[in-house]
Amino acid sequence: MPKFSANLVGKRGVIRAADFIITVLSFIVFLALDFLDALLCVLYRFIDDFLEGSSAASSCYCSRGGEESEVSETLCRRKNVFRGMLGGFTHFAGIFKNARGGGRGRGNRWSDCGCESCVSWMKNGVTDDLRLHFVVTQPPNKDKLEDVDGKGAENVIFLHGFMASSSFWTQTVFPYLSEEDSRQKYRLFAVDLLGFGKSPKPMDCLYTIRDHIEMIEKTVIVPFEMKSFHLVAHSMGCVIAVALAAKYSKSLKSITLIAPPYFPSSREDASLAALEKLAARRVWPPLLFGSAFMSWYEHLGRCVCFLFCRNHRTWERILKLITRRDVHFVVVDMTRHTHHSAWHSMHNVICGGAKVMDKYLETLRICGVKMNVIQGSKDQVVPLECSRNMKMQVGDNAEVKVIANADHTSVVVGREEEFTRDLEQFWASITTSSDVA
Repeated sequence: MPKFSANLVGKRGVIRAADFIITVLSFIVFLALDFLDALLCVLYRFIDDFLEGSSAASSCYCSRGGEESEVSETLCRRKNVFRGMLGGFTHFAGIFKNARGGGRGRGNRWSDCGCESCVSWMKNGVTDDLRLHFVVTQPPNKDKLEDVDGKGAENVIFLHGFMASSSFWTQTVFPYLSEEDSRQKYRLFAVDLLGFGKSPKPMDCLYTIRDHIEMIEKTVIVPFEMKSFHLVAHSMGCVIAVALAAKYSKSLKSITLIAPPYFPSSREDASLAALEKLAARRVWPPLLFGSAFMSWYEHLGRCVCFLFCRNHRTWERILKLITRRDVHFVVVDMTRHTHHSAWHSMHNVICGGAKVMDKYLETLRICGVKMNVIQGSKDQVVPLECSRNMKMQVGDNAEVKVIANADHTSVVVGREEEFTRDLEQFWASITTSSDVA
């Protein structure tokens, strides 16, 4: 027993020492990143003004207040010890402003990709009638979605997560539907959320939860006259799905959330608390460091997008040459956005959603909406506590399922058939219970 205790104390000492080293390294590394991001703020301001004639509306959040009501506080209140010191230099950027003046409107920036795939939404000119790109299935041998066995086909809307697209669903769930049953009963819609995939990526948009919902309504709910529908969402899409479900609680048949980033909004600064949970400024583990790098640093993140997203076709060709196979859809989707759309969606949806999720979930609880929550036991992006918190908030109407040895992506990708069967069984249980009622 004494020997065991000594070993335990020794292990705890090693863990504490390792944690101390990581804490010190994190402080040094992120201090350096603070300085570099502040320098890049000055550099990008000069370049943007020279090439684009940027207006005040196009400035970064280093020098802006939180005047917009729907803008997350994480955009303007991110800590950077050097921001105030170097901020004065941006005042002189206006000297080099392009004579054309004006804002960027809805078009691409000089640092965004201009390939056909990325600007296809602008091919007919930039208009006010923007629609999302989506993929829809129809029951076989049906010119119209007329009643099947006396009942209309049930609509299902799929929403992907951060830095993904409709391919997350069309490459996983769609091919594995039961031939005899589900393909007759369900009409599936997989959308590219605003700012991702082949959907529009306007520069004059803040990519708030409301912006995303309005585009989903405009693209699929209203045109297809949906009287009822199921929702399935992954990661960031869960926040949008919950908001959409609360708005259409009387039309919603069920909602399935995979790895939902949900934190109870007991604090006034709930958005900042969510950012600190999802992207703590730590150098280890690497995935957490990457999240922090892209979430806290507007200009460093833009550099990454300039290097990888703007040149995604080159990187895809290189990967294809190295692996001698087609690039996996998950890798392809990671670059199909602009820095503006990803940056704002991250903060205004994932972090900003922390302030309103409790209200939306309370609506779903009162309305008795059936909720299916799924998460991988090894999810390093969204803490497992998020699913447990959601169960506590919604109560008996929510069923939580933890998938052993699955992470944030492999909870779906890699177990497509099993996941699809679970979805079909959940939808069938909702239909059966409504028939009984």
